[in-house]
Amino acid sequence: MARLFEAYEDVKQRRGVIDFEDVLLLTVGILDEREDIARTVRGQYRQFVVDEYQDVNDLQQRLLDQWLGERSDLCVVGDPAQTIYSFTGASPKHLVGFSKRFPKAQVVRLVRNYRSTPQIVGLANTIVASGTQAAREGAVRLLAQGAPGPEPQLTSYPDDPAEASAVAERIRALVGSGHPAAEIAVLFRTNAQSEAFESALTDVGVPYLVRGGERFFARKEVRDAILLLRGAARSDDGEKALGEITRDVITGAGWSHEPPSGGGATRERWESLSALATLADDMAVAAPDARLPELVAELDRRAAEQHAPAVQGVTLASLHAAKGLEWDTVFLVGASDGLMPISMAEGPDAIEEERRLLYVGLTRARKQLFLSWSGARTPGARATRRVSRFLAPAAGILGQGARSEARSSGSKRSTPKVARLAHCRGCGTELASAAQRKVGRCDDCPPTYDEATFERLRTWRLAVAREASVPAYVVFTDATLTAIAEEAPSDEAALSTISGVGARKLEQYGGDVLAILSGADPQELLESRSGAKESAG
Repeated sequence: MARLFEAYEDVKQRRGVIDFEDVLLLTVGILDEREDIARTVRGQYRQFVVDEYQDVNDLQQRLLDQWLGERSDLCVVGDPAQTIYSFTGASPKHLVGFSKRFPKAQVVRLVRNYRSTPQIVGLANTIVASGTQAAREGAVRLLAQGAPGPEPQLTSYPDDPAEASAVAERIRALVGSGHPAAEIAVLFRTNAQSEAFESALTDVGVPYLVRGGERFFARKEVRDAILLLRGAARSDDGEKALGEITRDVITGAGWSHEPPSGGGATRERWESLSALATLADDMAVAAPDARLPELVAELDRRAAEQHAPAVQGVTLASLHAAKGLEWDTVFLVGASDGLMPISMAEGPDAIEEERRLLYVGLTRARKQLFLSWSGARTPGARATRRVSRFLAPAAGILGQGARSEARSSGSKRSTPKVARLAHCRGCGTELASAAQRKVGRCDDCPPTYDEATFERLRTWRLAVAREASVPAYVVFTDATLTAIAEEAPSDEAALSTISGVGARKLEQYGGDVLAILSGADPQELLESRSGAKESAG
């Protein structure tokens, strides 16, 4: 990081430009070193008002001190419970310590909330009151002044697509009943969550606008990837599956098979590109003959629709971008640990800031508030997520579903997994990626499975995916399918030890997989199962 900042400073110096931080630094330096200029500036302004004072950083405070000089004609407004920009150096210490610095200052506590219903205010108060004592310092308990409304609702879904689809359908119903689309917002923790809701709203014909970030098809990595796909479409010979060739192409735009270990912009770029790969998988299921030209045409169509005028549309925004805004109805999505709080939040201070960020999101709603979360990222995957820990104190409001419990604590007994190999079983090379560790060999060593068996498994997976109208990787990923073929388990106990084969998939597909490993024809297997269903019907 230090090298990155050094390079950034070098580029600025070579180009002869400054950024906003430099403007503040230079202004402070001038006022500090040139008393004559400081006197002139102070003579122009008598009184100062600073809003959002909880978000002031040390440099901004120093500039304010320079403007003031020896005077104390200052009014500040802020809420320590809404400090959400510590990554810029912001700290509530200036607000919390204001009356100590200015003992004669008059403190006016603005506790009346005229925006939200008592039910929404009650939930927000409960969330902020459950923080640490240090985090609660200076925070006020809001008193709702508006008319009562419905209780906030918390809903869980099996996976991310199900959550996005259900939220979009609910919004469609609201808009259809006369609720203005512009008075509805979908709020999320990271910009990477936006695409699923953009697509879901497009599918149900609800207009939207993205606030505080680029629209999905305006993002540089997406535009670069589509350009690469457009070029590759001219030479698509049909030898590779659509999803496979799409992944090969978008690798040139920065996509990788394994997600980046960090977060932030790098993770968001990866998520954006992964959305293109997922779209290719979905298209391959819906239209088996589709190739890259059809994928590019579909992307062009979606881009055109999503760039249509949407001034009166539903607002999609991150929690940070929603600060200072309000809507009649708010859908706060992705309310699970790992997103709220974000997985990168380390230490009590960072966790408390995530709690404050949730508080900001809750208090954007005037009349209706819907919270939701999902147990897994993709359909059919094991539900490993938990509801946000921040919601547990509000179980009396949101119901017992707000209590954070591990998904594996149900009635089904968890199956121990065999530790993944750290070195290739063939050449002994250290395995770098999770996919390599899953199959136990490096990319340079040839597979050890029987090719005929592996092809039967692939044929079966594709047929099952088409039958369920899901991408093939939802049934089993390539890495898991390879591991199954190489391990060739003879019973369910052995099959369950393979990474990627959870209890749900063991129950759904275990019998078929073991039969195929024993030599069964996948087509005959599926036909016999279909016939059994018809007989039962």
